[in-house]
Amino acid sequence: MIWEELKDSLIFTGLQAETSDDVMRQLGAAFINEGYCKETYVEALIAREKEFPTGLDVDGIGVAIPHTDVSHVNEPGIAIAVLTDPVTFIQMGTDDEITQVKLVFMLAVKDPNAHLENLQQIIAIIQDTEVLKKLLEVTEKKEIIEIIKEKENSL
Repeated sequence: MIWEELKDSLIFTGLQAETSDDVMRQLGAAFINEGYCKETYVEALIAREKEFPTGLDVDGIGVAIPHTDVSHVNEPGIAIAVLTDPVTFIQMGTDDEITQVKLVFMLAVKDPNAHLENLQQIIAIIQDTEVLKKLLEVTEKKEIIEIIKEKENSL
């Protein structure tokens, strides 16, 4: 369950960022500061995002799921950010289609086998637009955990 892995120190409400790189740098710094990731994580993350974009448009709600190679990760973790203003991400599976993202699920994956499972769990959560709408309205970190817990328990 995703909600069991969420930590307050990796959840951000009202995050201010100018660009997708800025979002990834801020969340990546949190991963590094908490010991989840190596110093190389942020640059590897940004490079991978340029090669394999992770933006998604879910019924008009922009979500991104940036992640990178396991070699940059010490411990698995998930960071979540609700942005004050949307930033541009390239849509997954395209080279140039953009989506305006306000919700970011960033992964630090240590076990390559767990990577797919984590992605599938997150996709199950974000396919529910009502859940996304609730997440976009939160002001407290614990609300994010509760919304995700409620959704996962209903799956």
